[in-house]
Amino acid sequence: MLSTGQWWALLGGVILLVAVVFAWRFCRRYGFNAMQLLLYLVQWPLTRFYWRTKYQGRWPLSHEQGAICVCNHTSGVDPLFIQRAMPKMARWMVAREYFTGLMGWFLRQSTAIPVRRGGADTAATKMAIRHAQSGGIVGMLPEGRINVGEEILLPGRPGVALVAIKAQVPIVPCWVEGIPYFGSPLSSFRKPARVRVVIGEPIDVSAYGQTDDKAVLGEITLRCLKEIAVLSGHPEFEPKLAGRHWMEEARRQAAAKVSSQDH
Repeated sequence: MLSTGQWWALLGGVILLVAVVFAWRFCRRYGFNAMQLLLYLVQWPLTRFYWRTKYQGRWPLSHEQGAICVCNHTSGVDPLFIQRAMPKMARWMVAREYFTGLMGWFLRQSTAIPVRRGGADTAATKMAIRHAQSGGIVGMLPEGRINVGEEILLPGRPGVALVAIKAQVPIVPCWVEGIPYFGSPLSSFRKPARVRVVIGEPIDVSAYGQTDDKAVLGEITLRCLKEIAVLSGHPEFEPKLAGRHWMEEARRQAAAKVSSQDH
């Protein structure tokens, strides 16, 4: 007959076995590795309780369907909130300069795709296309930088349209609001909040074929931005495309904001 200590050891072994099986099945279903599962278990209570996130709508595609997910850019942690609504792990395209220190470690564990800002990054684009073609989800932020102004959306870059057309996968627009931001990628952790995420219907780009036509890419980009604006509750908003010198303009705007805050 088993002693009390042996019963407790047996019970602990059963619980551990169940936890391992659950983790294995979870990772297989959602495409997580062990480290990503650990990060997800930390991220879930943060978004659920610390930032009290409410979701409107569900992910509109099947688990097997590749897609591009696009949303507005309000902070350095926007993907954390969108990821909870997805049926599997997404690979987000993130500016290369963030791949340093703690942030860089987190991004690498999350299999984010580093992309060079200020110009075409062929290697990153090809990586995103291959991932979407193989049934994966690629997350992209068409504004290209965090929106710290009063506009609903900043002018968009056509990279989203290019990846979607080449991969021949739909684009799922999302809107996120309420995330606190204090000027640095990890500053959102400083304050609790009430966050809202709205998930839209997929945008089908198959009718365009695999074109490189800039007019078509611009048209799709504007459509994505318009859908995001509609999800935000501002259907009257008319989005714009970013110009050739958008990086220089972004730096001027950031410098002007810092100067105004100093005074």
